[in-house]
This record gives sequence, structure tokens and C-alpha cells, in this order.
Amino acid sequence: IRGNLDAPVKIVEYSDTECPFCKHFHKTMNQIMDEYGKDGKVAWVYRHFPIDQLHPIKARSEATAFECANELGGNDKFWAYADRLYEITPSNNGLDQAELPKIAAYVGLDTAKFNTCLTSGKFDKHIEDEVQNAIATGANGTPWSIIVAKKGKKYPISGALPYASIKQLIDLALKEK
Repeated sequence: IRGNLDAPVKIVEYSDTECPFCKHFHKTMNQIMDEYGKDGKVAWVYRHFPIDQLHPIKARSEATAFECANELGGNDKFWAYADRLYEITPSNNGLDQAELPKIAAYVGLDTAKFNTCLTSGKFDKHIEDEVQNAIATGANGTPWSIIVAKKGKKYPISGALPYASIKQLIDLALKEK
């Protein structure tokens, strides 16, 4: 989670690290957090939704890498790792998997522990549970996001909508009483 867990608006994003639209949407969400996260209005909840049919192996191992970054360095390292991976990946299975430990080193993680975690399989069920949750909420592609207002009203977002569209939905959600 990036931002204040008690924020009145939460954006739950289901993402595939190898999806070019997710890469673009990651930048949009960072803009959103720059505007709404600093004053505690919005929290960004990241969920994994690797689409195996489009991005076999790589997206799942990259999702595992995020979880290993979190395990080894906490929430801040999770987001540092995510930001760096989205920054450098060419998308569509273009990222050389040898880059995963290099990103870990770049964000200050112990690469030996990271590599052990990466091959352990310990996050396989967690990632699959998030995939199944995405499907259960209506996802059929990535990015799939849901803006949740304070009283629980939901605004689903299919695809990488532009910043202005996301901002409009957040402003609507913030007005919910």
C-alpha cells in the first residue's frame, strides 16, 4: 500500500509487470499519489495480476520479486522495486530476468537473500490468490483498478485511463458522504 491506509479513497490496482499499459498506468498512479497521497486523501493498493497467456513466466517471477523486496525491506522497498522495474522494463516479455537481482541491489536489498527468496516459491499461492481475486472482481485484462470511496461505493476502471479521467473519478469518490 502506498499512502495512508485510512485514506477516504483507496485505489486497488491489479497489474501485470510486463503489460505496456500497466507501465504507463504506473506513471499515472504516481502522479495521482503526488497530488492526493501527500495529504492522505488516497491510498494505492497494488495487487498482482500476471496474465500468463500473454507474459508467461516473466510476469509471475517479477510479481515474486516485488514480494521478495517487501519481505526483505518492507513496504518502502516494495515500492522502490516496483518503481524501478516499471521504469526499466521494455514490457511484453522484454525484461531480461537477470535484471531482477540487479534491481534488488539498486534499491538496497541483499541480493543473495533476494535470489533465495525469488526461487523459493513461497509467494506462488499469494500471487495466485490475487489473480483469482482480480477475476472475481470483474477483471479481464490489465490494468484493472477499482476506486473505493469511504462508504464503499466502487468505481471500476478497465485499462490505463489518463490522469484527468482518474482525477475526475477520485474527486467524485471524495464527495461521497
